[in-house]
Amino acid sequence: MKYGAYGLVEVTGDANGVIVTDRMLKTADVEYVTKDTKCGGHVLIFMGGDVSAVTAAVESVKNDPPCPVVQSAVISNPSQEMVDIVEMFRKR
Repeated sequence: MKYGAYGLVEVTGDANGVIVTDRMLKTADVEYVTKDTKCGGHVLIFMGGDVSAVTAAVESVKNDPPCPVVQSAVISNPSQEMVDIVEMFRKR
């Protein structure tokens, strides 16, 4: 599925991933896309939607974090290659 933007938030631990996902879904009109886990217990949450909604959702956990946030980013107008990467994460 094509989104106007992807929001990415990295946290440590699955429980924190759920908390961050919940906060972003409640903050703006975004959709949960997928998550990817990395070594060391890091969880990377992907949200999708229009640029303003994704930005608001990411900023909500960045500016008032419900748990420690390792890193966050908004990718507006993602390239087809980025869409393919996210789809690869979804299929894992």
